[in-house]
Amino acid sequence: MRLTSPLDVAEHTEKRTALIVHAHPEPNSFSNAQMRSARSSLQDQGYDVKTIDLYEKSWSPVLDRSDFSSASTYFKPQAEQMAAAHAGTLAAEVRADLEALLDADLLVLSFPLWWFSLPAILKGWIDRVFVMGTVFGGDHGLFDQAALAGRKAVLLITTGGSPDSFGEGRQFGVLKTHLFHIHLGMLRFVGYDVLEPIVTYGPAHLDSGNRDAALFAVHDAFEQIATRPALSLTTPPGPHFP
Repeated sequence: MRLTSPLDVAEHTEKRTALIVHAHPEPNSFSNAQMRSARSSLQDQGYDVKTIDLYEKSWSPVLDRSDFSSASTYFKPQAEQMAAAHAGTLAAEVRADLEALLDADLLVLSFPLWWFSLPAILKGWIDRVFVMGTVFGGDHGLFDQAALAGRKAVLLITTGGSPDSFGEGRQFGVLKTHLFHIHLGMLRFVGYDVLEPIVTYGPAHLDSGNRDAALFAVHDAFEQIATRPALSLTTPPGPHFP
C-alpha cells in the first residue's frame, strides 16, 4: 500500500502532500471557510492537497464487524483490522482513505470543538482508518517506531468560547489539556510530530471584519507550517498517594 520502488520513493520525497480531514455538518460554516483557507494556503505553496469531507461523503463512524467479511465469532476489532490489512480485504472506503493517509506528509484534522473533543464522525474515521498492522502494531511499533513517524499533524479548530474563557483558572480550562488525548493518544501514538494547534476562538461572536482577519490568520499559519513548533508530549504523572 505504501510506495515501494526507488523511483516512487524519490518522487514522493520531491513533492509535498497534505491530507485534510474535515468534520462540520454545515457547508457554509466558519469551520468550512477556515478549512478552505488552510487548503488554499497549502496549495499556494505547492502542496498536493487531498480533502476528505466526512459529512459530505456521509462517512459511517462505526467500527463493527460489518467492516470485515470474515470476522471471527469473537469480534476483536484490532485483530480483524490487522488480518484484513494483510489479506487485502479492508472495506473499500477504509482502504481509499488509508491510502490517502499513508501518502500524506502532513495531516490536518479540521473540526469544531464539541464537548471539549472532536465530533463523533471524526473519531469514527480515526477508529476505522488508523488500521492496526498498517499505521501501528504488527510490523510497526508505537510513537517513534510507528508507521507515520517523521510526518507532521496539526489540529485546525474552532471553539464556541472566547479566548478569555480558556486558560488556567478560566471557565473552560486549558485548551491543550482538552486536546491532549488527541495529540498524544491518536496522533503521536502513530508516530506524528504534532504541531501547535491552529485555533479560531468563538467565530460565531465575531463581526465580518474580524472573521476575515481570522481567516487570513489561518492562511498565514499554514504559510508557516514548515516551521510551526511541535508540541512536547509526555504522559502527565499520575495522582500521588501518600
